[in-house]
Amino acid sequence: MMLHPYIAMGAFLSLILPVLVSTETCSMIGTPGLPGIPGFPGRNGRDGEQGEKGEAGVAGGLAQSPVKGSQGDTGAPGATGKRGKGGERGPSGPLGPPGDVGPPGGGSDRSAFSVTRGTISAPEKFKVVKFKSVITNVHNDYDTETGHFRCRVPGTYYFVYHASSEDRLCLQLKVDDTTMAAFCELSSNGVRQVSSGGLAVHLVKDQEVWLQTNDNNGMTGKIEGTSVFSGFLLHAH
Repeated sequence: MMLHPYIAMGAFLSLILPVLVSTETCSMIGTPGLPGIPGFPGRNGRDGEQGEKGEAGVAGGLAQSPVKGSQGDTGAPGATGKRGKGGERGPSGPLGPPGDVGPPGGGSDRSAFSVTRGTISAPEKFKVVKFKSVITNVHNDYDTETGHFRCRVPGTYYFVYHASSEDRLCLQLKVDDTTMAAFCELSSNGVRQVSSGGLAVHLVKDQEVWLQTNDNNGMTGKIEGTSVFSGFLLHAH
């Protein structure tokens, strides 16, 4: 390996300089030596300690905070979302005010009657048969003065009669002057007999029902042969 020229020259001078100096007289000033050979570059120094944190810089240009714009137009309604889960049941609310007083109880939707003639004389021809003696008359729906039953509770009623007679007897069941059914017993042998008939009728409020004779009116009112007219509500509507 070859040595650098400057290194070789330096080594040579180091050998001859002492000889040259020793040959000079002590009274003479020495001659300045040649400049030294530059040394090799030193190694990088160690990293210094971390400095303190600097102050925040001033923002500028595009780095500044954005400015809030004006509110845009309302968008179109979105599609209906799915039904969410039901929430927990809330606490009970306060009691409400008392309700209105209801109608009187005690069977106001009931109607029934049974009445007898209470006289020994036959009824008039082509007239209403009036039953004067009351056995049952709920809410007085049967009028003993007119011989008519007046409907107070709309619904289906059943009417039936049992008539004791000693002569020919024909009866008609009337609803508002319309004959609904006719019943006749035409025996003329003078033997006491009983005829009967019944009919279910649908009535509205204030319609009236009664029994009426024609020219055959042989109904009796004796104790041993009582005539009875009855009616009662089957089902209210």
